Amino acid sequence: MSEWWTYRLSDFLMFSPRTYWRLVELYNNDVWPAQLLAAGAGLSILLATVARPGARRIVAASLGVAWLWVGWAFHWQRYTTINWAAAYLAAAFVLQAIFLIALGLSRGSGQVRPNAGVRHLGRALAVCGVLLYPLIPLATGRSWAQAEVFGLMPEPTAVATIGFLLAGGHPHSRWLCIVPALSLVIGFATLWLLSR
Repeated sequence: MSEWWTYRLSDFLMFSPRTYWRLVELYNNDVWPAQLLAAGAGLSILLATVARPGARRIVAASLGVAWLWVGWAFHWQRYTTINWAAAYLAAAFVLQAIFLIALGLSRGSGQVRPNAGVRHLGRALAVCGVLLYPLIPLATGRSWAQAEVFGLMPEPTAVATIGFLLAGGHPHSRWLCIVPALSLVIGFATLWLLSR
């Protein structure tokens, strides 16, 4: 242990890049054609956010279902097989799902009208999460079977959720962005370490 300073962050990963991307590929294969349904749901939520600003309850409940699915189907059922910390991520995703579904079911405190800049940023993030994130394999040379789709994988779901919350004028959006932001930090840090 006298050479502890020689360790790099990537030495603490419990899996190789090949193992992770193979897990994603197998997951996508197992849930096919859910990618088409998830993409359609993402587009529907996106259109509801743009065309009907008052649709925040439907949007929040739909996002809650997506978070519940990702927490259970990806984190709990698959990712825990290669990463013990994924059980904690699954719990955080389920908690976020409960908050979003509760917001969708509540008749509570109405809607806050975000300023135009925040609304445009939110819409841009939502478009990135729903439409652009699945195209990353084109830019990185990975297989289409490893595409990460909104509603099925953590990072595009978190990016789109932050976008929808900012664009939709949810009264509790700053609090509901905490778990997605933390998920993105963990996810992007893991992807960054895998690429090194």
